[in-house]
Amino acid sequence: MNPRFDLLASHAGARAAAPACRDLETGQSWSYAALDRDVNRAAAWLVAQLGPASGARIATIARNSGNQIVLHLACIRAGAIFVPFNWRLAVPELAALIADAQPTLLFHDEDFALPESFAGTRFILARLPELIAEAPDAPPPSARRPTDAPATLLYTSGTSGKPKGVIITEQNIFWGCAGFVLGNDVTIRSVMLCDMPMFHTVGLFAASRSVLLAGGALLVSAGFNAAKTLARIADPELGVTHYFSVPQMAQMLWQEKNFDPAILRRLTVYAMGGAPNPAPQIERFVRAGIAMSDGFGMSETCSVSGMPVHDPDMLLAKAGSCGLPYFAVETRIVDDDGADVPAGRTGELWLRGPNITPGYWNQPEVTAKAFTDGWFRTGDAAIRDADGFLFLVDRKKDMFISGGENVYPAEVEAALAALDGVAEAAVVGVPDERWGEVGRAYVTTTPGAVLTEADVLAHCRARLARFKVPATVVINRTIPRTATGKIQKQQLKAIAVEELGQTP
Repeated sequence: MNPRFDLLASHAGARAAAPACRDLETGQSWSYAALDRDVNRAAAWLVAQLGPASGARIATIARNSGNQIVLHLACIRAGAIFVPFNWRLAVPELAALIADAQPTLLFHDEDFALPESFAGTRFILARLPELIAEAPDAPPPSARRPTDAPATLLYTSGTSGKPKGVIITEQNIFWGCAGFVLGNDVTIRSVMLCDMPMFHTVGLFAASRSVLLAGGALLVSAGFNAAKTLARIADPELGVTHYFSVPQMAQMLWQEKNFDPAILRRLTVYAMGGAPNPAPQIERFVRAGIAMSDGFGMSETCSVSGMPVHDPDMLLAKAGSCGLPYFAVETRIVDDDGADVPAGRTGELWLRGPNITPGYWNQPEVTAKAFTDGWFRTGDAAIRDADGFLFLVDRKKDMFISGGENVYPAEVEAALAALDGVAEAAVVGVPDERWGEVGRAYVTTTPGAVLTEADVLAHCRARLARFKVPATVVINRTIPRTATGKIQKQQLKAIAVEELGQTP
């Protein structure tokens, strides 16, 4: 294994006593030397169970923890493949993922129900320290696999259908994290608070591996809680400098009782991603002195782009942009024929670089369709402006056609977000006899706000072309989201069609 992709041992030698990882739920802490030691012991234990460079899948169904970080890094040194499953899934959903990944070992939290179909060996993740206590101090050098071999499987949320196992190599992780480190001013002095789930690319890579790559300190939280998160960011003893969330979490922080923007002004960077961040929210945070930097990434790509974190004027001028590509990433925006489109015109975003997945687990046909001449087709409709900044318009598959005109729900949702009293909004296309499809908007209100369908439609008519204005509005119905904050558009569309008594 090329050592440049595994800097933990280097940090352990150069900064042995420096804080590396702290589990905020259990209070357990690791210096870099201690983390390196425990990772080595866990890797040696895995090799004893599976053999060296086995490529066996090691799964988790568990909340964030320091032990999960140890296990993840140990899989790399043992030549196994780490597979963190979404613990919020129903048992039948987990069973389908297990059938696809076929893990040999499964580590889980004690309070989670597990599929009976799993035929491998189960362990309670919290007992990992006991399992590795007597293990050798290092696995054999032959245990590791090449850096371009599968190292992690991340299963997509399934917002576009059946979840896919995205193959991630250590090379992908290194370049994705290196881009995030340089783009977000992450250094050996940085302290990252990770609330994002580690079954997602943000939690496992951007908010965890990135700060460890830089030699900084990682604070592991079991999950997001607005009041607890604000208290932790405000705590001078923790010294949090970096935080990453999805837009919905940022909104919850702002709406938390007794919220003070001064708490978030302590951050060097408040990174944002995982879902579209409305321009009004960006402007609200930046004008309050908070360095909110929007970026873009996918399970298939790790981190791709970000905004200039220390230029508030640019953050305001380009509000709504996901920034400029990181140094190792090439980008194209193309039309349906694969031809590049000029600045300011919408097309599909294509990517190329060492951070891009080699493909999907057990799905060669899907992999082949995802690439064209070495370029990964994101499925996102995007625009590049004259200055090179990227703006995501919407997922291509979420676009619908009304009266012959393309409607991107994200554009309508951005207009809705600018209406006072709107907490969140989602728009889907539904069948219509006259126009083919029309929009149906789902809006939830902020506490104490009162909005009617007429209020929402009047707001949209003043800001959008007529064909973009939703035909109907539903207020204060729960909007289904994935565990990482993405709106489940397929599920919402099915709900809309059922409510309207239509056939999709």
